[in-house]
Amino acid sequence: MKEYLFLFRGGLQELEQQSHEQAQQHMQKWVQWMRDLQEKGCLLNAQPLDHSGRKITGSKKIVTDGAFMEGKEMVGGYLMCKADHYDSAIEMAMSCPLLDFDSGIVEIRQIKEM
Repeated sequence: MKEYLFLFRGGLQELEQQSHEQAQQHMQKWVQWMRDLQEKGCLLNAQPLDHSGRKITGSKKIVTDGAFMEGKEMVGGYLMCKADHYDSAIEMAMSCPLLDFDSGIVEIRQIKEM
């Protein structure tokens, strides 16, 4: 099996517009989706990311604070999983609750073996 990284982007504005009850229901979908992946033996790791961060740029190693992308481009979290091939990883991602939102994006990248 190969390892894949899912990068989660977008959906934040739509989530913030939901009622408390709707937001709780949405989070339950996340819990169930990840539980399903874990039970199938696919889930390796997953975490949300803080909105702020630091970046180091170039040979002068300039450190910059802050959020570096806004809205749908900001990475809000990640998930690492195992799958036989890209199509299997895509199939797993298709049921991701982030895709309930029009602005939700799941980027899928294969992790290279070194």
